[in-house]
Amino acid sequence: MRKFCAVFAVLVLCATMPGTAAELSIDRLFDDPALSGKAAQGVRVSPAGDRVTFLRGREDDQFRLDLWQFDLKSGTTRLLVDSKRLVPDEHLSDAEKARRERERTALYHGILDYSWAPDGKRLLFPLGGELYLYDLQADADHAVRQLTHGGGDLIDPKISPRGRYVSFVRGQNLHVIDLRSGKDRALTHDGGGTVHEAEAEFVAQEEFAQSSGYWWAPDDSLIAFKRYDESGVPVARRFEVYADHTEVVEQRYPAAGETNARLKLGLVAPDGKSAPRWIDTGGNADIYLPRLNWLPDGKRLAYQRLSRDQKTLELLQVDAASLKQSTLLTEHSNAWINLNDDLHFLTRQAAFVWASERSGYKHLYLYGLDGKLIRPLTAGAWDIDGVLAVDESANRVYFGSNKDRIEDTQVYTVPLDGDASASGASAPQRISQGDGWHKASFGCSEAQAECRVGLYVDTWSDALDPPQTSVRDADGKLLAWIEQNALDAQHPFAPYRGGLAAPEFGSLPASDGQRLAWRLIKPAHFDPAHRYPVLVYLYGGPGSQLGANRWDARGLFMQYLAQQGYLVFTLDNRGTPRRGRAFSDPIKNRLGAVEVEDQLAGVRWLKQQPWVDAQHVGVFGWSYGGYMTLMLLAKASDQFAAGVAVAPVTDWHIYDTAYTERYLGTPQDNAAGYEDSGVFKWLAGLHSPLLLVHGMADDNVLFSNSTRLMAALQTQGTQFRLMTYPGGKHGLSTPAMQKHVFHTIAGFLDEKLGGVSPASAQH
Repeated sequence: MRKFCAVFAVLVLCATMPGTAAELSIDRLFDDPALSGKAAQGVRVSPAGDRVTFLRGREDDQFRLDLWQFDLKSGTTRLLVDSKRLVPDEHLSDAEKARRERERTALYHGILDYSWAPDGKRLLFPLGGELYLYDLQADADHAVRQLTHGGGDLIDPKISPRGRYVSFVRGQNLHVIDLRSGKDRALTHDGGGTVHEAEAEFVAQEEFAQSSGYWWAPDDSLIAFKRYDESGVPVARRFEVYADHTEVVEQRYPAAGETNARLKLGLVAPDGKSAPRWIDTGGNADIYLPRLNWLPDGKRLAYQRLSRDQKTLELLQVDAASLKQSTLLTEHSNAWINLNDDLHFLTRQAAFVWASERSGYKHLYLYGLDGKLIRPLTAGAWDIDGVLAVDESANRVYFGSNKDRIEDTQVYTVPLDGDASASGASAPQRISQGDGWHKASFGCSEAQAECRVGLYVDTWSDALDPPQTSVRDADGKLLAWIEQNALDAQHPFAPYRGGLAAPEFGSLPASDGQRLAWRLIKPAHFDPAHRYPVLVYLYGGPGSQLGANRWDARGLFMQYLAQQGYLVFTLDNRGTPRRGRAFSDPIKNRLGAVEVEDQLAGVRWLKQQPWVDAQHVGVFGWSYGGYMTLMLLAKASDQFAAGVAVAPVTDWHIYDTAYTERYLGTPQDNAAGYEDSGVFKWLAGLHSPLLLVHGMADDNVLFSNSTRLMAALQTQGTQFRLMTYPGGKHGLSTPAMQKHVFHTIAGFLDEKLGGVSPASAQH
């Protein structure tokens, strides 16, 4: 871990010792100005590479985002669009609120997304249900042009690759606006009811990270789009309870083992002169279509077809004129296929870059368009996170990985024309600098004929240093700061930083010999002669590594607890990502088994430490972490003094198809696995104090998960504490709810674990 004073040389901070630093409060975590400072979000490099745009929260409202730009030539930063001035009051529909919940952006408002025109002169963004175009060459008073005026909600706006059209989905149909004439034209007409055109279905959005349902050809000639009909999906009637009313929502929700939406792929021209043509996606309609990419020539496209059991993935190539197709490659897994966005078709050779976990780790491979493997590009006992850019002119592939440190992500590069024995595929060149979390944006998009990497934007943070955004050359050398976000005396986090201790990282063995990575936050005044209560803070499920070395708002709550005299311990058990398939796959067919075993191994290790109060160990988790809290208390209450479960899954039968079947198969084929994976089989063992928390309008982990748990606990006579939030979605995504829930959690922990200030910690 870097030394703070050496890196920043900020006298005022280095002189601020823990004894004089201000103490965090729960309210301060969510009050303005944001403790993260002027952190840049949604960073993008312009097509010309001459400027960088980003979103930033306001001084008076950190959750309202405005659009800014940094000019590389002048080194100046300026506000482009003041969202509040343009649209003072936003009124979001229920559909838009639900979409933001699925995209984990429900806490924010203002400008949440934007895109560059290919000419680098204009920016497209939605705001308040309408579309706007910002002209960088116009004077400030005339720079913004409103493209739509009423007509209902619109989603998924895009500028076409050649820049002639703007497209979006409205009323479940695909629309385009010809920017020359300003005319709005619907390209599909049968969307409505259970039929959605150019949209991704619920499970594709929620579980496959497929936020869009249509894709432009590189030459603007065609749009490929997805159509889904959910008429066969069962209707789940659920209640959303608000403060002053209750809504009965009839949602077509495909629970595990039930019918999914039926999918089609179509092609349509933006001039609207011809009806859509349909691609034959095979005789089995019970499939997923989670990815689609156009080849650079605009005459062919490729789509990925995933089997319902998610064990077979096919990459198919389609001729856009004849609709003839062929299979480029097929991936198989005995457990499940993890999808990615790492497919890149090359322009200088008939080949593509593909990511696969067939070796046991996720690595990159170069394939010819004949489907034959040319060479591996990366290799070794480590995973890549994802491709960041492919620069054919420089013969380089850039990607992110935690190769050097499990808790970090860094930026690496390898040659495009190398081979595993001679090019260093097992030893890629690292170009990012400094331990921590590097999120890189290279400014390359599918709209560009070819990507040339002259620079990239690096947003770096670690557990105690808020995000810093810089421009780097292709070798990682600093060119300019977009937002240095230095922790000087004026920074909102500065009064608190000196009173917090950097996390410690380590590992311990699992039962199969693999290493389980852990993170431990201690009070700044830690004294090894004292014994401290411990909170085990966990997630534990697929897709999330919680014990990372990065800035995280919820992580600051853990720092708050450390200031109150707690040790906060996080362990990433088997089943979590970024560690290879041998680490992730043991959860197949049964959840809550090896995950519990690994967490208990961590608890045993904790209780062996002389500075741990073994009688006061608690556990807290949200979503899958809430499920893990319940499973730990149900299977090992003797190990925990208390637990907090927020929005927990309790019965996997009522969670969605795509997620649940990936790990458990269907209830019809794995009835025992579903019973063993649910909470209720083990519930008689739960006798530690429990705080159960759930939003009463949660459309992800349905509130019925908790109502079933309440009834079962009441039937068996088990007392528990309950806090519900009227109108609350899965993330309890308002500042007021966030403050309230963390005050509630902190109060419960203090009561049950005996939280004390570090100075008075007992032997």
